[in-house]
Amino acid sequence: MEQHFLADAYPPAEIARKVESLGVAKAKMGSLTLFVLAVLAGAFVSIGAIFFTVVMTGSTLGFGVTRLLGGVSFSLGLILVVVAGAELFTGNNLLAMAWASGLITTRSVARNWAIAYAGNVIGCLATVAFVFWANIAALAGGGVGETALQIALSKSALTLGEAFARGVLCNALVCLAIWLAMGGRSVIDKIWAIIFPITAFVALGGWNTPSPTGSSCPTAFCWINSALSPFTASSPICSPSPLAISSVARCWLPVSIGLPIYVASVSPEPLNTQKYAKTTLFCIFCTG
Repeated sequence: MEQHFLADAYPPAEIARKVESLGVAKAKMGSLTLFVLAVLAGAFVSIGAIFFTVVMTGSTLGFGVTRLLGGVSFSLGLILVVVAGAELFTGNNLLAMAWASGLITTRSVARNWAIAYAGNVIGCLATVAFVFWANIAALAGGGVGETALQIALSKSALTLGEAFARGVLCNALVCLAIWLAMGGRSVIDKIWAIIFPITAFVALGGWNTPSPTGSSCPTAFCWINSALSPFTASSPICSPSPLAISSVARCWLPVSIGLPIYVASVSPEPLNTQKYAKTTLFCIFCTG
């Protein structure tokens, strides 16, 4: 029998069924397993964020090209999450589809989101601590540390409306990246499906999950850098003094609300108005 090594992607209707089935499996996942996979996801996305920070440092290619290259490098984080099977809070917002279809309960969705969120935070902070001890910020004569500081300052300076809109923009593209990846039949398919939406989200300035993962990772780096420097022989590469916790938290809240709002409109399957409204209102309520 002739073997075909090239096959079409799964059609949209089949992807929708796969998303719902995966949502049921995620909702039933054991708490310990979910937490460990969430820690890994936080670490994976943080590695992508650090990679992005290094690539952005000292670039003279112009704004657009630099953002493009930075977005491609940041894609590493979600590629690791999807291919390795980790649990990222942002992507797990798609559980709302299985909930809207009546396949899982509100409580199971809330449990998944809470554990994934907490695990993402811990995974990020652990990764950032290792990055600090490895003295990555000293690369390029301290330029990487300065880039991290500038990224953190730009995030904390966002208004509530800007942060909310960037959260919506982020999850629109992250969920689409996961959606497209689920349509692929091979690892290469999934990687290509992820790269373009994630590159676009980073280039456009979207803000990833409100835990200190992803594009918020440089903020966590600056805090840890300052906190640990008194116990090391080195001085802080970047100071978090302008980064008041309150100013960062002020932006994380609207981003938290904005992240899941796009989920209901991702599905290419026709959704009736009642189901759409139910999904959207549920996402706002559970993340507000």
